Amino acid sequence: MSSRQLLPRRAAPAAAVPEGAVGPAARGRRRQSPRARRRRWLGLAFAAPALIMYGFVVVVPIVQSVSYSFYSWDGVSTARFVGLSNYTAFFTDPELGEALAHVLVLVLFFAGLPILLGLLSAALLGRGKLRGAGLYRWLLFLPQVLTSVVVAVIWKRIYGPNGPLNSALRAVGLGDLARNWLGDFTWALPSLGVIGTWTALGLCMVLFVAGVAAIPNELYEQARLDGASPVKEFLAITLPALRGQLAVALTLTVTGALRAFDLVWVTTQGGPGTSTTTPALLLYRKAFLNPDVGMAAAIGIVLAIICLLVALIITRLSEENA
Repeated sequence: MSSRQLLPRRAAPAAAVPEGAVGPAARGRRRQSPRARRRRWLGLAFAAPALIMYGFVVVVPIVQSVSYSFYSWDGVSTARFVGLSNYTAFFTDPELGEALAHVLVLVLFFAGLPILLGLLSAALLGRGKLRGAGLYRWLLFLPQVLTSVVVAVIWKRIYGPNGPLNSALRAVGLGDLARNWLGDFTWALPSLGVIGTWTALGLCMVLFVAGVAAIPNELYEQARLDGASPVKEFLAITLPALRGQLAVALTLTVTGALRAFDLVWVTTQGGPGTSTTTPALLLYRKAFLNPDVGMAAAIGIVLAIICLLVALIITRLSEENA
């Protein structure tokens, strides 16, 4: 045997693959099998009824509302095209401007106070075992299982001239403070705000307590070993960990204040005078009581856009600070 035959053979150089060329195996992986295609179409078939229903119930009314907002129409006579006049009136009408100012006050009561009190409740209930904590949670969450109309009727009786609130004030010698709370020009709006605080507090508390329960105990143990006080533990560990829950609570409560209608309608109907009017209440009046369908549609569209922007801003801020 010659020495040439004993030498190892060199591997043949790999053939250059043109750029963009794809092998048969890769083409097979890219090409969906008939079974996968059938599954995809089957999933769409199952979702089709819900999508069709969503289109009729949500998409079509939105499109119609946008169309109506460009017309002046009382719902009966011939509609007259007015372009952007309804949207211009939204920002120039003094009544709507006053209603938007009322919403800013309601945001403080519907969002600010419930979130602060919810964080306090989470700090007290989330880490330690307090006696009666279950009853406390149940009482705070009770408004969430009641309809808003029931809540409004209950508080309307509480705020009445001879209701429990005034009776309690008279019983402790503060009868001079008793008044018709929902009929007072100064106190009607804050009184509505207190109802919103009571209603939203339970939701915020449940969100924050659940978030605190998910925080690892090791973080708190390490903080205590480092000599951190309960306040520092809350600011350094609890509050940053509740960023997601804060975003959800802010979104729900702020948009709830922007859309406030049922509590206002059942308790004050926007009175006394216009001291408790809200954009949603004006929308109802213009749509059904003094028909101006175009203006009502414009109010609804602007409110929807504002709620969407609020949700996007809160979500963006929470993601940036994550």
